[in-house]
Amino acid sequence: MATAGKVIKCKAAVAWEAGKPLSIEEVEVAPPQAMEVRVKILFTSLCHTDVYFWEAKGQTPVFPRIFGHEAGGIIESVGEGVTDVAPGDHVLPVFTGECKECAHCKSAESNMCDLLRINTDRGVMIADGKSRFSINGKPIYHFVGTSTFSEYTVMHVGCVAKINPQAPLDKVCVLSCGISTGLGASINVAKPPKGSTVAVFGLGAVGLAAAEGARIAGASRIIGVDLNPSRFEEARKFGCTEFVNPKDHNKPVQEVLAEMTNGGVDRSVECTGNINAMIQAFECVHDGWGVAVLVGVPHKDAEFKTHPMNFLNERTLKGTFFGNYKPRTDLPNVVELYMKKNRSCNSAWLCTGAGGGEVHHAQRPVRRDQQGVRPDGQGGGHPLHHPHGELDFAV
Repeated sequence: MATAGKVIKCKAAVAWEAGKPLSIEEVEVAPPQAMEVRVKILFTSLCHTDVYFWEAKGQTPVFPRIFGHEAGGIIESVGEGVTDVAPGDHVLPVFTGECKECAHCKSAESNMCDLLRINTDRGVMIADGKSRFSINGKPIYHFVGTSTFSEYTVMHVGCVAKINPQAPLDKVCVLSCGISTGLGASINVAKPPKGSTVAVFGLGAVGLAAAEGARIAGASRIIGVDLNPSRFEEARKFGCTEFVNPKDHNKPVQEVLAEMTNGGVDRSVECTGNINAMIQAFECVHDGWGVAVLVGVPHKDAEFKTHPMNFLNERTLKGTFFGNYKPRTDLPNVVELYMKKNRSCNSAWLCTGAGGGEVHHAQRPVRRDQQGVRPDGQGGGHPLHHPHGELDFAV
């Protein structure tokens, strides 16, 4: 392409300070170096993780910064040594990578790449410790190696998944984070047998995907557990067959679930990050064969407390990261679920942006006005425009 090897000037939503409105700026995006790619971002969605680190409450503040990590785009140019992708390829950027060389990448059991595992504090590229973004010669820092709130971004080649070019990027862009996390937590980690009973704690975006994963795996009863009953109707579209609101009971929810299921559920998937919900998700599974999978990220000072007999009675507790999917190897197959019209990737929620809870809030687009842009979508004006259409900050 004519821009290969040259600095590109484009628009990006820049966070200058923690919690302050994003500002649409013209940034310079340097060419990719060895084992890097420059991607033209066509669609990007807003994840709560972006908001969390934008607020920078309790985390290391790294500013000025370009957020964004759920996206879809096209390779514009590649750096030296890149052979897996080429200009024109359709890709999904991923916040965690797959180098294909380390022990984790070579293991069939792990997706925790030694080289490219998520690092929220690093705002520069791995190769030379420098940013590829700048304004008037001053660096603008990266976020989790992706920074998709920009019309162009530079990433390590191990952090992009090449996908079917027929897949609509405006739909599948959300598969590069939370949806795959929930889907994989059920399909790859919990692995519910056909006809089994699964409890899903938390019916936000990740929880809905976990319910879909349980449905695809063949679970016959999928019990949604949430304090917000307004989420229940939407959750039925994702496979939930019944619901429990802990506020409706005067006993621990694990006891409620045990009574509903003759001793406990076969599998549970916890998607809230609340430490009490994590404990409940473990203690509600059946002894002898029950498996609980933790997906949510708890507070750094949280402590998981349960009696050791819960383990001795042959209950299993697992954790998962990105649904145990290897980004480059497995994410293209998740996209094919959409192409084959599986409901997990073809539901009303993914295709139209309609949904409850966290999904509902994430669908508000980042907008531009005199005060700048906020990740929560507050404010007037027009969406940030891409040269070939809107750069949609929307699920």
